[in-house]
Amino acid sequence: MQVPFRGTIVSLVDELKDKYRRPLPAADLLLPSAYAELTEGVTDVKDLGSGVVGGVECDHLAFRKKDVDFQIWIAQGERPYPCRYVITSTAVPGSPQYSIQLRDFQTGSAAVGQSFAFVPPPGARAISKDELKTITSMGELPSHFVQRGTP
Repeated sequence: MQVPFRGTIVSLVDELKDKYRRPLPAADLLLPSAYAELTEGVTDVKDLGSGVVGGVECDHLAFRKKDVDFQIWIAQGERPYPCRYVITSTAVPGSPQYSIQLRDFQTGSAAVGQSFAFVPPPGARAISKDELKTITSMGELPSHFVQRGTP
């Protein structure tokens, strides 16, 4: 589904979450106050050294909060940017994770005015706003997968 939108990243994130019930798990990386959002409530921080993500040398940092842990890999050099972000929900049984990997991350004037056009893969179909509101689960696993011990 595509809908026209004009506004800031903050208002887009809020509209997706509030109006369409589609929160973006890594949206805090896109907010103007990303540092404040990420570090609020942090109880422990570890510098895990460096590593390579997508061919880019990165600093690997780990953070702990009350109900969530997260790791972030930041590109080294003159233009640091997030390359990988992993969120672990420690308050949920099994501690599920959400992970994203970024490339060609743009900020400031480099990102302004770019057009974001979705090109659907073969076999994909568009759905209406009304149909989107009726979908109750958009989980990562197909419906025919079951958790161990579940019929």
